[in-house]
Amino acid sequence: MHGLHSVLILLAASVVVVALFRRLSLPPIIGYLAVGMAIGPSALGLVEDTAGTHLIAEFGVVFLLFTIGLEFSFPQLHAMRWAVGVLGSIQVLVCLALFGATAWWLTGSSGAGIVLGGALALSSTAIVTKQLTEQLEIHTRHGRRAVGVLLFQDLAVVPLLIAIPILAGNANDSLATELGLALLKGILVFAAMVWIGRKGLRPIFHEVAAARSNELFTLTVLLIAIAAAWFTHLAGLSLALGAFLAGIMLGETEYRHQIDADIRPFRDVLLGFFFITVGMVIDLSVLLLGLHWVVLIAAAMMLFKGALVFAIARFVDSPQDATRTAIILGNGGEFGFALIALALSAGLLEPDMTQHVLAAIVLSMIAAPLLIRHNEKLAERLAGRAGSPVDAVAAESDVARLGETLDGHVVLCGYGRTGQNIARFLDQEGIAYLALDLDPQRVQEARSAGESVSYGDCERREILQAAGLERARMLVLSFDDPAASMKVLEHTRGERPDLPVLARTRDDRWIEQFEDSGATVVVPEVLEASLMLASHVLALLGVPMARVFRYVREVRGDRYRLLRGYFHGAERMDMEKADRFREQLHAVTLTGQARAIGKPLADIDLEKSGVQVTAVRRGGIRGPQPDPGTVLRDGDVLVLYGTPEALEHAEHQLLGGER
Repeated sequence: MHGLHSVLILLAASVVVVALFRRLSLPPIIGYLAVGMAIGPSALGLVEDTAGTHLIAEFGVVFLLFTIGLEFSFPQLHAMRWAVGVLGSIQVLVCLALFGATAWWLTGSSGAGIVLGGALALSSTAIVTKQLTEQLEIHTRHGRRAVGVLLFQDLAVVPLLIAIPILAGNANDSLATELGLALLKGILVFAAMVWIGRKGLRPIFHEVAAARSNELFTLTVLLIAIAAAWFTHLAGLSLALGAFLAGIMLGETEYRHQIDADIRPFRDVLLGFFFITVGMVIDLSVLLLGLHWVVLIAAAMMLFKGALVFAIARFVDSPQDATRTAIILGNGGEFGFALIALALSAGLLEPDMTQHVLAAIVLSMIAAPLLIRHNEKLAERLAGRAGSPVDAVAAESDVARLGETLDGHVVLCGYGRTGQNIARFLDQEGIAYLALDLDPQRVQEARSAGESVSYGDCERREILQAAGLERARMLVLSFDDPAASMKVLEHTRGERPDLPVLARTRDDRWIEQFEDSGATVVVPEVLEASLMLASHVLALLGVPMARVFRYVREVRGDRYRLLRGYFHGAERMDMEKADRFREQLHAVTLTGQARAIGKPLADIDLEKSGVQVTAVRRGGIRGPQPDPGTVLRDGDVLVLYGTPEALEHAEHQLLGGER
């Protein structure tokens, strides 16, 4: 019962804090750390810091690295070899030497210096990878650099863990022997996992998928992730490393996206528990009494690590990317706790000696999500605006060189699949265009193929001007980024109020906002796909094409009103993106006791509640867009459109009286 009591406290505190931090637009990781400090042994003492709690929490990191592995492949890891082998090794070795020498000088113990130096050299794999994934930066240049360094740090933990009992005099073999055996085991485990993964995982998942059981599929995913972690743990490596390798191998199969969707709920919940256990490590009394030392250690660690990473990364990256990588990796890490805990149990460190270091690591981990979230803005302040390996001034000059010869052309903002398809039609008609995109590799390949595309951030007014906006015939927003589209519309209307602008959006949510901002035509791709599919259905059923074309014209002329909203049913909804699906359709049947019976629609005035009546079904006949004077009868079915909250209020008005 005591364990259940602890779990209830953890869950209750997590729910309250995550809800609060989400509402404040703060990273929930900070909330979890705060919960751990508040309910841990040094504060309220509501939950004990037990080995069982740590084991459950560690699986959060296991599943996190497993899902990160799904996003990578062995060719990508090979491409990251500089970040892993060079940047990672130099960062760890230099930080270990400097921090270790400082700790040795302060404590008088070389063993304590090595442990504390190693603990401060590491960064938080859990925080960095989770935050980068949420921000969609895991595959950016600075994101890959950071992941590469973190992989080396995870590998570097192994020899440090092996060295601790030897330094404490509790091991029988020499350090060289122990490290040699660990390296041999690591190579054998890695080779075995790759061989098993390549030969066995795809056939296993083919059989599991053939069973068409979601339960069996999820169980298989959990089994493989945990088994891989256990396998590397047996070899003396970290649990997270095995899960990462398993994720890479499964990421090469066609089941990658389904696996990610199934594992995500387990990952996020258990990772929250992990951050809570990190917060429980801190002794608040020591933190408050020695706060100046804690802040000094944390600041020195983050500044030196950041400066070192920047100096090394600057050899191959732009100042902007090097700065962003440095900001991301300046924090302390969870494996530092493992090193310090083992050193304490081996008698290599004294408890009083470690509390300030532990508190400094946690303080840096609390600051990390905020720094990572704003790494782009911070890098702009420190290194100037760039955003990519392409220099901003050079990019503007290149755009101007291509745009100066054009007149009556189309400016394409975004050169992804949609932008490229539009360009092909323009080519067919002999209409000149200039495309702008922020993917250097895509730009380089398209330029090599002779296409009129340049690197450029179309959110910048200078880039639009360089693209010949004042001479353009049309501007097309082909990317799906509403915030960026609104910025481009603002600049365009300031320069060319008369210019036709066509904007793309995923669904109908942004139609009014884009039109109010000056878009001439807004194309919601989901609704357009539905419209095209419906027109083909009608044509194949023998409906005259003139009538089909009339339907299409009417729907577009009415701003897709007929197609807006749908009955969501029991489909799975991504809560992180739930705002995209806020407005929906809902049917309400009026019974003999309903308050609205006998009243005209105008008297009920549902629009005041933010709800539209799109249709009334009576006696098997559906009347779309009913007249406000329609008197409602017993048995009528009203089809309503609005947000869930507004629909609930409207249903109460119709059936049970106004609240």
